[in-house]
Amino acid sequence: MDLTAPTVGIDPAIAITLRAALGLLLVVAAWHKLRDFGAFRSALAAYDLVPLSRQAPAAMLVVAAELVVGTSLILFGGPASALAAAALLALYSGAIAANLLRGRRDIDCGCAGPARRVPLGGGLVVRNLILIGAALSTCLPVAQRPLLWLDAVTIGAGAAALVLLYQTADAAMANVLQMQNLELRALIDSHSGIDTRHPTPDTRPEGSLP
Repeated sequence: MDLTAPTVGIDPAIAITLRAALGLLLVVAAWHKLRDFGAFRSALAAYDLVPLSRQAPAAMLVVAAELVVGTSLILFGGPASALAAAALLALYSGAIAANLLRGRRDIDCGCAGPARRVPLGGGLVVRNLILIGAALSTCLPVAQRPLLWLDAVTIGAGAAALVLLYQTADAAMANVLQMQNLELRALIDSHSGIDTRHPTPDTRPEGSLP
């Protein structure tokens, strides 16, 4: 009689699906940045966390890290790749939170490359925390069972669906953040006492220099 307790853990198909989806997200994010590397470098510089002399190497390092970690998640998986993805996302969250604490909500997060401008907001931190949780969940013990051909279909379709769901939710959040940023600007302008529709008359003597 076999008294060995059965292995309890996350289903391997679920773990592989989550890792593949995270890997795809990182590779796509790197591709967006490479489409207009100059714009991404400017977005990174706006965070004001890296010295001017190191901004170009830092931008290249970010893109390289996303490509390496994303590819590793897709091809190899494993806890090491998942932990590297979680660390990368935690770094992004820290940079965003640091600028939010300084009241700098108007800068571009640089997440989507030249595709669209996304101002900073708490939603980006929450989004990254959810992704970190997904990455860490794949480090849990995995149930031991053989993978079947149907699992391959499930993994491919599941990863694609998760990426599409993420992109849809991310685009919606970007629109909300842009609207909030515009409303904040309007509120600041309304309290500044400056009415741009009726400029202050020029009371300088005629012929004086501006």
